[in-house]
Amino acid sequence: MSDKVIAILPGIAQGLLSNGLPDWVEPRFFMSKDEAMALAPEAEIGWFDMYDKGDMALTISRATRMKWLNSVYAGVDGMPLELLAERGVTVTNGAGISAITIAEYVIMGMLTIAKGYRDVVRAQDRQQWLHDSPGKVELFGSKALLLGYGAIGKLIEERLNGFGVETAIVRRTPGNGSLGPDEWREKLSEFDWVILAVPATSETEQMIGKAELSFMKPSATLVNIARGSVVDQDALVAALREGRLGAAFLDVTDPEPLPEGHPLWSLDNAHITMHLSGRAQTLMFQRAGQRFLENLARYRHGAELEHRVDLALGY
Repeated sequence: MSDKVIAILPGIAQGLLSNGLPDWVEPRFFMSKDEAMALAPEAEIGWFDMYDKGDMALTISRATRMKWLNSVYAGVDGMPLELLAERGVTVTNGAGISAITIAEYVIMGMLTIAKGYRDVVRAQDRQQWLHDSPGKVELFGSKALLLGYGAIGKLIEERLNGFGVETAIVRRTPGNGSLGPDEWREKLSEFDWVILAVPATSETEQMIGKAELSFMKPSATLVNIARGSVVDQDALVAALREGRLGAAFLDVTDPEPLPEGHPLWSLDNAHITMHLSGRAQTLMFQRAGQRFLENLARYRHGAELEHRVDLALGY
């Protein structure tokens, strides 16, 4: 009888993993949802990332022998966390793997809005030579509130510092001058940019609602690269439509994909980037594959796996 550990892995990562997998691992790669579901019951180690979170959760639930679940996703919302906790499964995620490109996306979004760059692109499409800039805002000297200070938040702060943006940080556990979870709302009117980089949990669900939007400057921009669920989307649409908020740069929406005909598509002060921020790179799977292989060595020796998710907290 083989004493190899069966690992069910995504076919997209096969080329990155095959040469690095140790001989004690028996890999089985899937190329479709149906293949993943059929293979799941055999897994001791599983990596079941799928675009459809419902399919992914169902596949994970079928992996009754699984001891370790790995994911390239930083957010684990949509995974059956309670079930995984009941089964004693260790979960590792992709926190930080896409942090660089997401942080760059935030700066891109802020500059796009500050300089009116979307109007510049539209003018080029019309072959029209503009004689003045449609946007005249400088990032230098503006103030940003950054909610969430994980790997992505830290890199956003570094880049904002480079542009001379005065940045205030909100953390679950405040310290070193950061704001706590009960302190930031009363200060919203001070900021030109409110940037959401928090995990999607019950605590953060619709943390930006009608009240929070009413506290913000009418000229302020809301930047969301977290999850659509952290914003009351109906309240946001109303604030944008009525001019009570300057703009919103939304890499994430609720639901995704955003349905055709949704009012956010047609609002000129809403910028929708279709959850592309983490995909605007070529190194995501290389980084994820290397991290997985490094954790495999730890798994073999019974060591603590890195980037482990706290299933009670949800991140």
